Amino acid sequence: MWKGALEINGNMGDIVHCHCVTCRKAHGAAFSSVAAVKVDDFTVLGDEHLSQYESSPGKIRHFCSHCGTQIYAKRKTAQHIVLRLGSLDESMDDSIEGSLQLKEKNHIWVSQKASWYSIDSHLPQCLEFE
Repeated sequence: MWKGALEINGNMGDIVHCHCVTCRKAHGAAFSSVAAVKVDDFTVLGDEHLSQYESSPGKIRHFCSHCGTQIYAKRKTAQHIVLRLGSLDESMDDSIEGSLQLKEKNHIWVSQKASWYSIDSHLPQCLEFE
């Protein structure tokens, strides 16, 4: 279990479910549920427990060096981070609790969706990132 903590001092974006190949492989799942957070509103406490790797040109993924949990990703030029919602433990992190009153927006990168997974959702489906 990740030994750090997150502080979010602003609003998070809507929830997006990403089906791209790199998200599926990094999470070992059909998709990754994420939300954007402005860089200035995001603080990692205990970042000494994080490792990172560049999963695609200019995109750095940050993960727990103890358990491998993906925590967030950031493109070098972006003004926001992509928070991996599956890494959150709502009951343990009061600073995030209020932020999770979010709505799901859509499914993205469904052109790369796992063939064995059927999206059974009313949400819009985008072939790529839109």
